[in-house]
Amino acid sequence: MRPKQSEGGRCSGIKAPSPSALPAESRFPALHALLFLIGLNFALQPLTEPDFGWHLRAGLDFFKQGWALPAMDPYSHTMADWAWVEHAWLTDVIIAGIYSLFGGLGVILLFGAITMSAWLLASRLAPCGVPFRMLACVFSLWVALPYLGARTQLVTLLGLSILLVFLKRWQAGERWPRWSIPLLFLLWANLHGGFTAGLLLLGLMIATTAAVNWMVAQQILFTGGIDESLWSWQDLKQLAIVTVLSTLVTFINPYGWRLHAEIIDSLSNQFMLHSLQEWQSFSTQGIAGRSYVLYLSGLGLGMVLWYRRIEPIRWVIGACFLALSFRHMRNIPFFLLFSLPLCAELLAIGFDRLEQWTRPWIGAVRSWCMIGTAAAGLMLLWLGPEHLHHVVHSGVRPAEYFRETSYPIEAVEWVQTHRDQLGHRLYNDYAYGGFLLWWLPEEKIFIDGRMPAWRRGERQIFQDYAALTMADPPDLTILKKYFVDWAIVRKNSPLDQRIAKEAGWTRVYEDEKVSLYRLLPER
Repeated sequence: MRPKQSEGGRCSGIKAPSPSALPAESRFPALHALLFLIGLNFALQPLTEPDFGWHLRAGLDFFKQGWALPAMDPYSHTMADWAWVEHAWLTDVIIAGIYSLFGGLGVILLFGAITMSAWLLASRLAPCGVPFRMLACVFSLWVALPYLGARTQLVTLLGLSILLVFLKRWQAGERWPRWSIPLLFLLWANLHGGFTAGLLLLGLMIATTAAVNWMVAQQILFTGGIDESLWSWQDLKQLAIVTVLSTLVTFINPYGWRLHAEIIDSLSNQFMLHSLQEWQSFSTQGIAGRSYVLYLSGLGLGMVLWYRRIEPIRWVIGACFLALSFRHMRNIPFFLLFSLPLCAELLAIGFDRLEQWTRPWIGAVRSWCMIGTAAAGLMLLWLGPEHLHHVVHSGVRPAEYFRETSYPIEAVEWVQTHRDQLGHRLYNDYAYGGFLLWWLPEEKIFIDGRMPAWRRGERQIFQDYAALTMADPPDLTILKKYFVDWAIVRKNSPLDQRIAKEAGWTRVYEDEKVSLYRLLPER
């Protein structure tokens, strides 16, 4: 949103940093570099995302099969007749291309660049100095850590940032963004199914602005009391046309209308929404929820102390994204991105107030700022290399790296050399599906992250998986239903303990992570 400007270039109701503060900041370019490096340290994450393996496999097979997408699921034996719609197919192709040229480290750098670009672009919407925008990025990225890594959802976050920048440029009077938005959605719809978040943003912008304009026309509100620029009715009509065009171009993809049907089907699958952790409602049980509460508390405190603007459009859109983050925790990054400019503005005014209060001791304050910067730099030098070592290790020597994780790389290596001792139809844990498609590309898996909403007749694969792994006792008839004759099972899980006692099954391998079982042929 473009804030209404008052005399002197400051935002009405929330004061920008004083002119005296800005030259002081410019004398510390090392602070900018330090904050950027801290943010980059957060953005670069090891290749531990459970779905990365099947995204990579899909991209590599796209090249191998003559630039063709599969009509049916080629990776599972349980749902081989399912008409698979891969809503991130073009991202998969890019991942595979980068991986083929530069290995896993190239993929890590790719997603690090996507993450930093999304946050830096969103921060540019804040009318304040670079240090405050960078500091807001650091805080926001720290909260977003559980959602970072080689996740295709980050492509949607970048798309959302670009859309926000386009809308701001449009409001500033530039004409090119209005016809660039449909082109953005054409690309976005082929990169990731999260383009629906962008359409939601446009819809909220149109509906809220139209309501505010109507209330102004009815003299329910007065433009002099609103501290944000309002779209004219003419611009609003053009935005509505652009939104319709943007919606239509999303049908230009290899799947046509089926892409939208797949997205709707997934978002309406209640069993999946209630069973998968990332689709759960907001909770403070984990670090992700607690860090988000800290962020919201800081943002709320800053608004109580310094926020005095009337911005109904910003309020409505922000409230909608906040509500979505409470509804499903995987939506938290959307609110983090949308609230990033406000966070930067509040940091700027907070620093300005601090400078006013400490003006008699300003020299000492700046000295302490320099000391604090140096201390933060030393902490980064102490902690950063260890994290970056893990990141590089996961990209350059992934097999060695995965020995330090819960992924069953040891069992995979055993399978690679003892394949003749196993069966033909595999059972695997949901979290291992993508990993196995990466490391055992010749195997057909039982389930992976693509499949929670898939159902065909009496086969509802995720519910069957839940009956096998979440029920007490596990329902072993599911193994018979899918003719499973070998299994990779989490060590000491209820399923592991049950199969170990089941006649006809024998354990052929075990380690601290998993057990491998084979169903003996009947005599």
